[in-house]
Amino acid sequence: MDTNSTVAPARPRRRKFLLIAGVAAALGLGGAAVAQGYGHRFGPGMMGRGGPMAMDPAAMADMADRGVRHMAIEIDATPEQQEKLRAIARDLVKDLAPLRTARQEAAQRVRELLTQTTIDKAAIEKFRAEELAKIDAASKRVTQALGDAAEILTPEQRARLAERMPRPGAGPFWRRG
Repeated sequence: MDTNSTVAPARPRRRKFLLIAGVAAALGLGGAAVAQGYGHRFGPGMMGRGGPMAMDPAAMADMADRGVRHMAIEIDATPEQQEKLRAIARDLVKDLAPLRTARQEAAQRVRELLTQTTIDKAAIEKFRAEELAKIDAASKRVTQALGDAAEILTPEQRARLAERMPRPGAGPFWRRG
């Protein structure tokens, strides 16, 4: 078996994944943080206690906008491209911002389900399925934004974006300089 023929297809997939991940980070930094509900990488020095979930929608939009502007400079995006990318990021954050409240409500519901006198496993399973549906909807929305952003960029810009991203497990997400 020719080992070169089996290795070659993996590289384009990896590059595509890295490109998508980079655009996702630039576009959805604030929105994705809300969708995932994780704040551990965003400590008190960056956004105050609680990470992105403690941010108001305007602060999340500002954070996403700054990320898009930074990425656009790095890949030499035109002013028209920058405005389109910023609009995609604004819309994404606006669409995902309600997840902040939904996550807080979900935390309360988990507390209620697990502190009842009698544990209702069917209710826990129903809750799990509902929460997965919300996460799936958020994931679809982020994917839609990524596709829209990728269409705005030229192949050369997408290649530059991919070059700026480290290999998986290689350290910080965005390389400087």
